[in-house]
Amino acid sequence: MPAEITKQKSSDSKPVWFVAKGGLEALGLDPAALAWARANGFEGQAGRLLIVPGENGQIAGALLGTGKDDNPLAAGKLAQALPKGAWHLAGPVSAPDLAALGFLLGGYKFTRYTKKKDDADVALTLPEGADKADVKRQARAVTLARDLINTPTNDMGPEALEAAVRKVGDEHKASVTVIKGDALLKKNFPMIHAVGRAGGEEPRLIDLEWGKKDAPKVTLVGKGVCFDTGGLDIKPASSMLLMKKDMGGAANVLALASIIMDAKLPVRLRVLIPAVENSISANAFRPSDILTSRKGITVEIGNTDAEGRLVLADALALADEEEPEILIDMATLTGAARVALGPDVPPFYATDESFAADVAKASEAVADPVWRMPLWQPYEARLSSRVADINNVTTDGFAGSVTAALFLKRFVEKTRIWGHFDIYGWNPVEKPHSPVGGEAQAIRALYHVLKARFPAGK
Repeated sequence: MPAEITKQKSSDSKPVWFVAKGGLEALGLDPAALAWARANGFEGQAGRLLIVPGENGQIAGALLGTGKDDNPLAAGKLAQALPKGAWHLAGPVSAPDLAALGFLLGGYKFTRYTKKKDDADVALTLPEGADKADVKRQARAVTLARDLINTPTNDMGPEALEAAVRKVGDEHKASVTVIKGDALLKKNFPMIHAVGRAGGEEPRLIDLEWGKKDAPKVTLVGKGVCFDTGGLDIKPASSMLLMKKDMGGAANVLALASIIMDAKLPVRLRVLIPAVENSISANAFRPSDILTSRKGITVEIGNTDAEGRLVLADALALADEEEPEILIDMATLTGAARVALGPDVPPFYATDESFAADVAKASEAVADPVWRMPLWQPYEARLSSRVADINNVTTDGFAGSVTAALFLKRFVEKTRIWGHFDIYGWNPVEKPHSPVGGEAQAIRALYHVLKARFPAGK
C-alpha cells in the first residue's frame, strides 16, 4: 500500500478537512481558503479532493468531499491523490475507524505483474478514537482477498489456493489438512470430485482449524472454483473474462478467518474450501448425470455451469455434521443476485432472525453493504427432479439466487444459525476506497457481528 497510518502527528503534518455535501460553510475555514473552494466549485462532492494553497506557493491543507451520506470511506481518495508527506484530519471525525480504514484501502494497488512499485509516501495520523490494530487487521484482510481474486488462474489454481490457506494457517498457528484427488471419493466427497476431476490440478477440500476445542464453533465455507468454463454447458467467451474471480467466496472466508484469528476471538474456527477448476475434458461431468452427495441426497445435473452449489453442498454437509453454533458460506454463486441487487450489494440468506438483524445493523454501521433475501420455501419445488431427489437448477429461470440458496439449505439441518452470502467479489467501478478489481464483501460486517457475539478476552 502506498499509504500508512501513524499514531503521532509530525511537526510538518498538514490538515485535511472532511466536508459533507453542503457542509463547506460550517467548517470555519479562513476567508482565503473558503474563497478558493467556492472558486473551484467545491461543495463536498463524494470523493473529490481539493488542495488548498497557502503562502509562497506552499500547501496549506486539503478538502475532501464525503458526499451527502458523509461516508468516511471516502478517505480512500487521500491515499490516491494527496501529495506525499504527513497529513492529519482536522476537526472531529464521526467514524474514525472507518476513516482510517478507508485511507488504507484506498492505497491498495495490485502490483504482482508490474514493474512499477509504490512506496509508502503518504502518512495520515490516526484519527482520535480509532483502534489502529483493528483497522490494520481489517485492511490486511481486505488486501488478502483482493490479491487472491486478482491473481489469474495460471497462478491461482487449486494448488496455489491451498498454499495461500496454509500460509495464513501458519501465521496464526492453525492446523490445515487437505483431501485431494481420488481420496475425495474414499472420504465421501463425491460432488467436489465430480466437478473438479476434469481440471489440470486435482480437486481438493482444504480444511483449516483454529482455537480451543471447547469454544463455540464457527465454521466458514467458501466456494473455491478457481476457474469456471461452465463445463460442458460452456460459457460464451465474454462470460469467462472474469472467471478467475469464481474463487471469491474462498478468498473472502479466508480473509474473514484471518481477522478472527488475529483478533483472537474466543471461538473454535473451522474453514472449509472446496478448491476445483470446472474444466472440459473427456472425464468432465455431464448434463443429466446423477450425483450422490456426501449427505446421500441424489442430484440430477440440469446444467454443469451451476457447479458452485455442488461443491459447496458436500462441504456444507461436512460442516453441518459438527453442529456449529454459526455456519456461514460465501460464494460467487449466481448472476441472478447481480441482476437483483447489482455488484455492490450482496444478498444474504439466514435461518435465524437475530443473526439476520445483527448482520443488517453491522452492514450499515461499518459501511459494508448487504441485503437480506427470503428463503421462500415454495420455490424449492422448482428444483424437483423426476429421476433424483433434486435438480441443481430450475427450468423457468426465476429467482435464481433464492433457489440456489434453497438448494444449499437442503444440506444444512443441524446447525443452529446458517447464513449464505451470494457475493460478486469484484468492484467494476472505481471508488475512493476500492479500485476496479477483486473485492472483499460482507466480511467486515460479519466480523462486526462475531466480535459482538464473541468478545475477545472472554
